[in-house]
Amino acid sequence: MRPARTPRTWRSGTEPATARSDLKLRFLLSVLFTPLFALATIGFAVWAADPPASGVPGQKTLVAFALGCFALSLFALVDLWVVVRRRRTER
Repeated sequence: MRPARTPRTWRSGTEPATARSDLKLRFLLSVLFTPLFALATIGFAVWAADPPASGVPGQKTLVAFALGCFALSLFALVDLWVVVRRRRTER
């Protein structure tokens, strides 16, 4: 017997067909976390430029943290741009 195949866009029937995310919440989170991650990026970069003499944490670890925070701040900034653009088009 051949197993049943479900359609590629399977829905349970209870969710709306054109669901959208909560733009107010995304805007609030982006506004909150963009500067937070940017400050963390600067802090880790400054700390990596002058690592402690004991070597704990190491310079490579601090650079990795700075790059991670930079990626998160870039993601939050792009999300903020998308949310602002969508809010303008919905008005």
